[in-house]
Amino acid sequence: MLVAFALYCRLPFGRLHRSNPEVIKLAEAIGRSPSALAMKLTNIASLDPTITSSGRVGLRSASAADREMWQEMTADSANFAVECQTAILEAEGRYAEVATPAEDLPVGRFGEDKTVQATVRIGQSFFRDAVLGAYEERCCITGLSIPALLVASHIVPWRTDKGNRLNPKNGLALSALHDRAFDSGLITINDDLTVRVSKHHTHSEDVFFRAAIALYEGKPIRKPSKFGIGEEFLAYHREHIFLN
Repeated sequence: MLVAFALYCRLPFGRLHRSNPEVIKLAEAIGRSPSALAMKLTNIASLDPTITSSGRVGLRSASAADREMWQEMTADSANFAVECQTAILEAEGRYAEVATPAEDLPVGRFGEDKTVQATVRIGQSFFRDAVLGAYEERCCITGLSIPALLVASHIVPWRTDKGNRLNPKNGLALSALHDRAFDSGLITINDDLTVRVSKHHTHSEDVFFRAAIALYEGKPIRKPSKFGIGEEFLAYHREHIFLN
């Protein structure tokens, strides 16, 4: 079930089917059929309000255990994310690759030891997978779809809200440029999910800024296909980070 929840968080809604190579590979790794794993994924989808409110539906046979795990994910996203990602990394044989710090890795900037740093890396891996999966691996502002140029950007910064560091609702899929602009307060997102550009540079003669940033003023962002966006996180960003 942990593998299924992790895979649900990673995959776009349209890829939750038995012929998806990722589903086939993981089903084999955990000793289940691709059909059984795909069914579990669509049962989980039926619990996601963002899925059901859009008119899409999963299978309607989610178990009590599925519902309990969905509630756990909602109530304690940080611990749940680490558990899920650990399970899927072990199934894929990638746990050591992601979780084991190098022997000469220094103590983290917040004083964490290597065990804590390993947990942080697992959580960051989950957050990136979940956010990019929710936006179907496209920048929600520009539509850029090259994974190497995409960032799972926190709306409320990592350092500010420990409880929502790994909450997919606290994430946006952005190009590396727009991630930096968002973190710097040059852009934000309105309640109606349109882009707002800070007035600080709107009169700049910089041609690239106008084409890459200012051009998106008032444009709607791409909505996530899963999880939704936390309105309270966007409100925090507008109040505390945006250069208004």
